[in-house]
Amino acid sequence: MIKAPLGYPQAEAERFLARHEAWLRAARRRQAAQNALEATLTEPRVAALKARAKAEIPPCVARFAEKMGVRPKSVRITSAKTRFGSCSGENGLCFSWRLMLYPPEAVEYVVVHELAHIREKNHAPAFYRLIADVLPDYKARERLLKEIPEKGEPRNDP
Repeated sequence: MIKAPLGYPQAEAERFLARHEAWLRAARRRQAAQNALEATLTEPRVAALKARAKAEIPPCVARFAEKMGVRPKSVRITSAKTRFGSCSGENGLCFSWRLMLYPPEAVEYVVVHELAHIREKNHAPAFYRLIADVLPDYKARERLLKEIPEKGEPRNDP
């Protein structure tokens, strides 16, 4: 079923669906995979992932902050579902424990991305140059975050 504005031609709505069919199918597959992942995240599993994030992310931040010559005001671990990290206007960094489901290369990318926001508050070319100076392969690392981990198992367990 498709919803369209009142008076929108049925034929145009059908053409729109036909043009975007592949994208819609892929989006449905991603959503199904995301739902399956969420179902595997039991309370003990979430607690373990949170503990691991608290143990691993702050040292990673410290290592890259020194390399980049920046100082975050704070580092917090959150339960954010829709973003892996954020940088406040006061340079406080937040990272979702869900990052622990991804490979270390992806975690490092998010850390460097948020640290770069301390210098550049937007996503202008200068921002990405800062990231590339530290992680020349950042685009490949960023792509890792678009994959949904299977069964909620961390990809970077030793």
